[in-house]
Amino acid sequence: MTNLPYAADADSPLKPDELNVLRSQYEKEGSYVGLQTKFNYAWGLIKSPARPDNQLGIQLLSEIFRSSPERRRECLYYLALGNYKLGSYAEARRYNELLMDLEPDNLQAASLRELIDEKVQREGLVGVAIVGGLAVAAGVVGSFLLRGARAKK
Repeated sequence: MTNLPYAADADSPLKPDELNVLRSQYEKEGSYVGLQTKFNYAWGLIKSPARPDNQLGIQLLSEIFRSSPERRRECLYYLALGNYKLGSYAEARRYNELLMDLEPDNLQAASLRELIDEKVQREGLVGVAIVGGLAVAAGVVGSFLLRGARAKK
């Protein structure tokens, strides 16, 4: 990784009490929840280490993104981050690139892009190793079966 500022939100969850404050405010406002309250709660959910929280955060941010064009730029980074944390790297990259198109000098987005690229590369190498390992195992099993067939002749 280069000397870009780290996409700190990737690994810095809120304390449970802090997230509970955001959740309580969101629930208290009910069907009249304000846009900022909804965004704050979604932000807290994205920062959570719990996968279901991340999924709900993405859902809430997606709703804001669709319904409030003036807030889209704010949603892009956290939609990218949430998808990154869930392992949806194509979606994470898509949202992050949209943000980079709007703000080419956004250092957090540049840092997140590096995290996404590193994760994709690392998981791609793991995938290649697994496929390679399966091919070797299939070859070994195949050779044993062939030897067994030859021995019976």
